[in-house]
Amino acid sequence: MIKNNLSIYCDGGARGNPGPAAIAFVVWQDNKIIHRFSRKIGKTTNNVAEYQAVIAALEWRSQQSAISSQQLTISFYLDSLLIVNQLKGIFKIKNSFLKKLTVKIKNLEKELKVKIDYHHITRSKNKIADALVNQALNSL
Repeated sequence: MIKNNLSIYCDGGARGNPGPAAIAFVVWQDNKIIHRFSRKIGKTTNNVAEYQAVIAALEWRSQQSAISSQQLTISFYLDSLLIVNQLKGIFKIKNSFLKKLTVKIKNLEKELKVKIDYHHITRSKNKIADALVNQALNSL
């Protein structure tokens, strides 16, 4: 992670699929966590939760004026290979609701006017976001 780079680790999960769901993201800059976020999102699927986590992170970034957008790169890290490949345009999106979420993500990307890329990682490299999802799901 270098200056003018944000690394955002996202996760979403549902117990029951569909079931009670939550999202989380963790933002790193200069080898430090600068923001953590998690919340319940109601009853939905794992895939919707993963997409909603990316949307929440993009919306958070759009509200940040302290971090300069000049030559900023945002790297997203998700443990869902399906979502990463769909957002990269490698896999087709058949589900109409997931298509709507993708359109929302692409519109947020355009508004931010920064370079954004998506990377697949193993769950073991996404421990903080995963723990935040479980924390949100466990809180009643």
